[in-house]
Amino acid sequence: MIVVFGSINVDVLVPVPHLPTPGETVLGGDHIIAPGGKGGNQALAAARTGAAVTMIGAVGRDALAEIALSQLRRAGAYLTMIREVDRPTGCAIITVDPSGENQIAVASGANLLVASTQVPERLLDMKTVLLLQREVGTAENAAVIARANTRGARVVLSLAPAGPIEPARLDELDFLIANENEAARFSDDLPSLARQLRQGLIVTRGAEGAVALLRDGSTISVPALAIDPVDTTGAGDTFAGVFAAGLDRQLPVETALRRASAAAGLACLAVGAQAAMPNRAAIDAAVEKLQP
Repeated sequence: MIVVFGSINVDVLVPVPHLPTPGETVLGGDHIIAPGGKGGNQALAAARTGAAVTMIGAVGRDALAEIALSQLRRAGAYLTMIREVDRPTGCAIITVDPSGENQIAVASGANLLVASTQVPERLLDMKTVLLLQREVGTAENAAVIARANTRGARVVLSLAPAGPIEPARLDELDFLIANENEAARFSDDLPSLARQLRQGLIVTRGAEGAVALLRDGSTISVPALAIDPVDTTGAGDTFAGVFAAGLDRQLPVETALRRASAAAGLACLAVGAQAAMPNRAAIDAAVEKLQP
């Protein structure tokens, strides 16, 4: 079982000829409204591999809530522990340039009311992989992580958006996942950071693939899928969700990393985060195309 504790949003995507600079107005193409949020994205990525996924978060009592949950519902994720609250459903405004690069601004809304008490004890046992991000309250993340530690669940934290994880502690995490910029902002000594985690640090490197710096000092590097990206939105979330699904299947870390890297590449081949996320069969085929 994978339990995802985190954000649920609706994304408004605008294709633009170039990303705006401060104070600049850029005229773009037709907008797309689609479900998103780092928590929702990661839950969907895991669910599309066939994993059993419970999403825990919050939405508003508004028309955006159904959009936000539509793909998760279709994928068979368990949604009964999502709260309806008196704040708007979270919303992200995303501009995407022709190379697939993006800029994102998020109105957190209901995500600020996600509470650790929504997670029942029975979902935090040794059979659970708990997956978290940083778009909900840091203290609520820390409370769930602490409970997961006492119950024996494996804990994976995606360091997105970048920032401190306190009051959670590094030694409460099995894996910390970050892209190169996020990792550099968090620490200037990544090997030392990896030694503080229960299993290790995973750094995603875009077209260069990903590397795991493990607690024992060893490293595992995996390549990226050779693609021409259309939209990189959601690629990191896809990586995290598919990696968690690999842990849930008891796959070796290197195998889970290769599957996550292949899936992240596939997620860059269409516009939008959730619409582009691959299923298990597509990931199986893509893994075969990765270099050894």
